[in-house]
Amino acid sequence: MTKPHSASAGTYLVLTLAPLFWSGNTIVSKLAVGHVDPLTWTLARWILAFLLVLPFAWPHLRADWAKLRPRLLLLLTLGAVGMGLFNLLLYTAPHFTSAVNMSIEQAAIPVLVMLGNFIVFRVRAKLLQVAGVALTIWGVVLVATHGEPGRILSLSVNQGDVLVLSACALYAIYSLALRYRPEIHWLSFLAVTFAGAMLASIAAELVFVAPGQIAGSFAAVTAEGWLYVGYTVIFASHVAQLCYAVSVKRVGPNRASLFINLIPVFGTILSVLILGERFETYHLIASAFVIVGIWLAEWSVRSALPEISGAG
Repeated sequence: MTKPHSASAGTYLVLTLAPLFWSGNTIVSKLAVGHVDPLTWTLARWILAFLLVLPFAWPHLRADWAKLRPRLLLLLTLGAVGMGLFNLLLYTAPHFTSAVNMSIEQAAIPVLVMLGNFIVFRVRAKLLQVAGVALTIWGVVLVATHGEPGRILSLSVNQGDVLVLSACALYAIYSLALRYRPEIHWLSFLAVTFAGAMLASIAAELVFVAPGQIAGSFAAVTAEGWLYVGYTVIFASHVAQLCYAVSVKRVGPNRASLFINLIPVFGTILSVLILGERFETYHLIASAFVIVGIWLAEWSVRSALPEISGAG
């Protein structure tokens, strides 16, 4: 393995591009409302992403097969949960909530990973880490309740926000399970997990759409809708993963994973600039809690962060 080295300006650019492209996934999910339905989008994305990566991954799949075979079901499941179902929920949520909310709420992912490490793997938490988790959770609660935490008591929470937080929980499970990932080439990993996402998307399509209507759902996608699908296939699925893989090789997984926390930051900025969404006072207060909380939590365990694959 290449020893991580000091980051140059070019390395920082690559480190930044991955979360930028992943945050774009949230923006296009809002733009795509009315142009492509979530089920069709999820299925089209992962079929195309798998077919695109397969020729490049094939030599590595053959070389890694001995390591892959015992963990094949695990990796397919990881792809189904952390890519297929995660994005299905994420593409459904903008029908009910704003992209600003979706972006900030995704800050819950690293917090849930930390909690999972503590609960499942008994990784001891430091005082600053506990404080950071508490602050981040409070920030996410403020966003999910639109600045009115009392809504939780009456279960009056926007269903789109519930979908995003459910997606975050699925991605946290995916991230925690990555510790069982075999030592294989990153293209082998992408090919198998993309296959898992594709299989999960096919299953969801068969459950929720009548077989005779599947072709019609694809025909109903507008030209603009296919552009959004194309963005997620090329940039959110492949270019972002390539940037992240290069980042891990250059600076190591611990430092590279810190930059994933830029996803809610970029997503919020792009939501305002591109979508023209309002940045409310409660968004500002919540963002402050989230940023300070994540910084405290991750600064306290900077030397022992888990490797997390990208959230796109």
